[in-house]
Amino acid sequence: MTAVATHSAVPAAPVQRSEPRWVRPALVLLLVATAALYLWDLSASGWANAFYSAAAQAGSQSWKALFFGSTDAANGITVDKTPAALWVMSLSARLFGVNAWSILVPQALMGVGSTWLLYATVRRTSGAAAGLLAGAVLTLTPAAALIFRFNNPDALLVLLLIAAAYCTVRAIEKASPRWLVFAGVAIGFGFLAKMLQAFLVLPAFALAYLVAAPITLGKRLLHLLAGLGAVVVSAGWYLAVVALWPAADRPYIGGSQNNSLLELTLGYNGFGRITGDETGSVGGSPGGGWGSTGLFRLFGSEMAGGIAWLLPAAVLGLGAGLWFTRYASRTDRSRASLMLWGGWLIVTAAVFSFMGGIIHPYYTVALAPAIAALVGTAAVQLWRIRGNPVAVGLLSGGVALTTVTSYLLLDGSWQPWLAPTVLVLGLLAAIALFFVQHFGRIAAVLGLVVLLSGTGAYSFATAATPHSGAIPSAGPNTRQMFGGGGLLGTTLPGASLTALLRQSGDHRWAAATVGSNNAAGYQLGSGEPVLAVGGFNGTDPYPTLAQFEQYVRQGQIRYFLGDGMTMRGSSSGSDAAARIVQWVAENYRMTTVDGVTVYDLTA
Repeated sequence: MTAVATHSAVPAAPVQRSEPRWVRPALVLLLVATAALYLWDLSASGWANAFYSAAAQAGSQSWKALFFGSTDAANGITVDKTPAALWVMSLSARLFGVNAWSILVPQALMGVGSTWLLYATVRRTSGAAAGLLAGAVLTLTPAAALIFRFNNPDALLVLLLIAAAYCTVRAIEKASPRWLVFAGVAIGFGFLAKMLQAFLVLPAFALAYLVAAPITLGKRLLHLLAGLGAVVVSAGWYLAVVALWPAADRPYIGGSQNNSLLELTLGYNGFGRITGDETGSVGGSPGGGWGSTGLFRLFGSEMAGGIAWLLPAAVLGLGAGLWFTRYASRTDRSRASLMLWGGWLIVTAAVFSFMGGIIHPYYTVALAPAIAALVGTAAVQLWRIRGNPVAVGLLSGGVALTTVTSYLLLDGSWQPWLAPTVLVLGLLAAIALFFVQHFGRIAAVLGLVVLLSGTGAYSFATAATPHSGAIPSAGPNTRQMFGGGGLLGTTLPGASLTALLRQSGDHRWAAATVGSNNAAGYQLGSGEPVLAVGGFNGTDPYPTLAQFEQYVRQGQIRYFLGDGMTMRGSSSGSDAAARIVQWVAENYRMTTVDGVTVYDLTA
């Protein structure tokens, strides 16, 4: 928090050209520790999210499948996201073979890169110590420990958004349109990883540049237009290519109801997430059905363990930083960084708290960089002015607030000794910080222990727990929702069924089944393409019954697998999958292989 007026007691923290000798070894230690945490026993999760692993397998076999993000190498239907994250996994699988390591290691490396980039970004405005603390907080956020050991698109999204923040900070320093364009490109490719969620940071980044860039207002606006243009181009080129590509020569766009990537962007993965009215959603209906919304949603049982540990401290730090820089000049970089990280936190948290559509606890990893940056910045800057009674009170209050939060989240249900230990150490740290003149080093050590103890313990527990299925959760020995069986789960085929699929002959698809997760298990087990009827939820109108009948007549599908289950209880989406299941059952003889219902479509 740079002091530019006599009213501000916060000392300057300029971009450091030379650093103390301890900084580089500390950074190396942080990155090595991050890599160890994220890579340790990584293969225990197997295929993790088999839905994306199967798509990576398909991309390793077909360049068209890689480009479009197809769930199978025969290019029947795509995943229900834009495919940038799959590009990384598919290329890794091409280089190193299709296995758990080739798919999951890139995610872990993205985590290491995210920690390093966050350090570099915070360091430019608040110094190396703040950057190191921010990096440590990010590494030890349970949602991050989950996602950077998993193969959902969120890992790439977080990395790209931090890269965009770094570029924006560089742009603000010298009013650089080039760096602002780089930021726009990073956000645009973030869109290609997880669509409109990437745009939630745009208001904060634009506000920080508009307020603080050292140039005239007119030029600031022009530079922002250039950055927006970079977002549009880097995100829009893919939309344009898919729209212009002949539909008959590409896979069906999964998650959409009319084979349109634009409809998927604005509907199922767009405004439908806000309103809850998502055509084709599991349980999709006006009003959602994805948990109660409201201001304290992030502190609910499903989300709190992943992200809430330092959320109150981050909000307190944001308020403290804005207060101490209230008299700073317009171009003050420290205040600009508070606008950037604070805006990121407020906008994203508000959307997650009140959205009525599909939301899962692991989405909260998008909040982790902002929380980590605010905590690191506030803690170090308040420590620098600890001679100020208000700063000391805020430091002490922040530790006490974190102590209470950690105690409530730990709640004695896991490692019963930990919650009271954190409570005692936290109270001691808060007291020591209040009398910081007498207990300086002791107060600092205890404060850091309290800041990182609860969230760190949950992160280590997360890393020690194998995760699989469509909806993983952070924390110790958590129940993996839809981890196996059912339309949203994945079960690998037994030896007899695997052999049957591998001997299916010269067919475009070895088999078809309802739902992408069911198809993923059979495909990963056999290595043969499996058509996912109805896409992820079984509610996409692909293939239609007429298309399916034609595929069967042409000998393109050998088997149909499953017991006829389709997604019930959904108030929207296509019934094509149910009609196909009925047609198959009425026209072909059923057998059972390894407990799976099998219809031979050539009989």
